[in-house]
Amino acid sequence: MSQPTSIGGRPPAPAPGMPAPPELRIARFRPHAHRLFWSAVVLIAVCGATGWLWGNVPRPFENWMLVAAASVIVLLLVLLPFVSWWSHLYTITTRRVMERRGIVRVRRRELEHVRGYTVHLRRGPLQRMWGTGTLTLSNGVEAQMKLRNVPMAVLVHETLVDQVEVSQILAHRDAASIPIAAPPA
Repeated sequence: MSQPTSIGGRPPAPAPGMPAPPELRIARFRPHAHRLFWSAVVLIAVCGATGWLWGNVPRPFENWMLVAAASVIVLLLVLLPFVSWWSHLYTITTRRVMERRGIVRVRRRELEHVRGYTVHLRRGPLQRMWGTGTLTLSNGVEAQMKLRNVPMAVLVHETLVDQVEVSQILAHRDAASIPIAAPPA
């Protein structure tokens, strides 16, 4: 995105009393694709086994049965996990964090920066090796939002903390700039 930036890469803050700037997308990402490793292994094994067995199956079976069995295995163990991974999406904007998952029944959760929340980063040994982590966002009122296997988790953590801080500063500044009317006499 090309937009004017100020010190630290933040967009310039609007003047007090001015309308809020439009919501900008900061990041959009999916969980890390390491969970598709075994799907890739299965796909390679099924292709290899199908090629090796093509024309060599025992007499009561035929090659179409081999293709049908390979297709079912690929559908269940490769295609469905991929579609499940592909349909899970996290989006961070200048106003909120959104989680969207599902194909047929789409579930969506949002958490606004201005309401304030804590960000907790947890990384196990394998997550450190892959550069991922699990972020838990909690505002104390709603259920926690867990962002699992987030790629570049440290950078996303810093970005979320920064966005909450900026939103809180702008909200307090705007609340302080509203004049309080005198009570009617």
